[in-house]
Amino acid sequence: MTHQPLAALSRDDLAALLQEQTTAYDDLKTRGLKLDLTRGKPSAAQLDLSDELLNLPNGFTDGSGTDVRNYGGLTGLTELREMFADLLWVEPEQVIAGGNSSLTMMRDCLIYMLLFGARDSDRAWSKEGTIKFICPVPGYDRHFTLLESLGIEMITVPMNDDGPDAEAVARLVKDDRSIKGMWVVPTYANPAGSVCSQEVAARLASMETAAHDFKIFWDNAYALHHLTEEEAKSADILTLASAAGHPDRPIMFASTSKITFAGAGVAFLAASVNNVAWYLGHLGNGSIGPDKVNHLRHVQFFGSAQGVRDHMAKHREIIAPKFAEVDRVFSERLGGYDVATWNKPAGGYFVNLDVVPGTAARVIALAKDAGVALTQAGSSFPHGQDPHDQNIRIAPTMPPLEEVTAAIDAVATCILLAAAEQATASAQG
Repeated sequence: MTHQPLAALSRDDLAALLQEQTTAYDDLKTRGLKLDLTRGKPSAAQLDLSDELLNLPNGFTDGSGTDVRNYGGLTGLTELREMFADLLWVEPEQVIAGGNSSLTMMRDCLIYMLLFGARDSDRAWSKEGTIKFICPVPGYDRHFTLLESLGIEMITVPMNDDGPDAEAVARLVKDDRSIKGMWVVPTYANPAGSVCSQEVAARLASMETAAHDFKIFWDNAYALHHLTEEEAKSADILTLASAAGHPDRPIMFASTSKITFAGAGVAFLAASVNNVAWYLGHLGNGSIGPDKVNHLRHVQFFGSAQGVRDHMAKHREIIAPKFAEVDRVFSERLGGYDVATWNKPAGGYFVNLDVVPGTAARVIALAKDAGVALTQAGSSFPHGQDPHDQNIRIAPTMPPLEEVTAAIDAVATCILLAAAEQATASAQG
C-alpha cells in the first residue's frame, strides 16, 4: 500500500495521522509484547542444524594420527585449516584455527600491536602517542567498543554499497602517521549489508599510508551467510595486498559462530605467512594450543568445504523468509510516507534502517515501552553517537517468523508515530 508523504499532508491530515498512530500505539502497549530484535543471533532452528556435533568426534586422532586430546598444534587442526582456506580464498599456511571467538583474535592482535608493535613496526604502538583507527559507518558496534576500551581514537568514513569510501580513507591515511589501521566487514557488512568490491579492496590494499605498519582488520564474519542463491564472493584482499607490495597490511578474521554453535564454534585468522608467524609468536607465550577436539568435531561434521556450503544453504532456508517479511511489512506500513528507508540485504544478519533524522532514539524508546527491544540508538557509530539520530539496526534472525512479523509491525507503528510527532511539532512551531 502506498501512502502520501508526510511533508505533503495538510495540518488536518497530519493531525489525523498522529491520532491514528497514537491509538495504534496505545493498543500495542496493551498486548504485553516481549519481542527482541537486538542482536544478530542464530535462531534455535539454526542451532538445531548442528546438533550432530554433540555426538562427535568419532575417535580422537586427526589425519596425521595425532592425538587431538593432548597439548600442541598452536595453528589448529590441519584438515580444518585446509577446509576454511578453500572457503576464504587463501592458502592453508596462511590460516590459523583457534578458539570459538574471532573477536578475541581481533582483540589479541590489537593488544599485541599496542604492547609490542606489528610485525613491521619500529616499536610498540603504545609508545607512539595517539593511535587512531578508521571506522566505516554504519558499522559493527563491537569493533568500536573494542577500540574505545583500548584508548584508540576512531575516525569515521561512509560505508557505501561497494564498501568503505576508499578515497576518503586514502586521503586520511596519506599524511597522518597516527592512523594505524581500519576496520572492514567486506561481505554483507554489519549492518549495511554492503559487499566490498574488488576495486575498493584493491584501492585499500595499494593506497599510500603515512604509517608504514598500517593494518586492515578484515572481519569476514558473514562471508558464507547468503540470503539468495546468487552468492557474493569476498574480495581477495590478501592477494591484492601482496601484489601491491603490502603483503602484511591485511589480517582477516572469520568464524563458525553463526554456522554451527555460536558459543562453541571455531575462529580463524588468515594473513601473510609473516603475520601468521608474528601472531603465533605472541600467542605461544600464553597458549599451548586450541581446542583440537572441537576442531576434529567440525572436520567430521562438515566433511569438506562443500559440506560447509551445503550447511549454509540450510541456514538460508530458515532465515531468508524473515528478511523478506521485514521488507514486506515495512513496505506495506511505511511505503510512500517518506519516513524511512531500509535495505534488502543479499546476505548477513541485519537490516539497516534509517528513519526521519532526529527520531531514531524516540522510535527505540517507543518500541521498548511497547515490549519490542531494539539495539540502542547510535550503536552502529563510535561511542554510540549517531550524528543524525536516524540509524537503527534490525536483527530478525533469532525470533520465529510470526514474532518477526509482530515486531516489525510494531516498529512501523513507532516510526510513524515518532515522525508524525516531529512533523506536528514543526508545523506548530
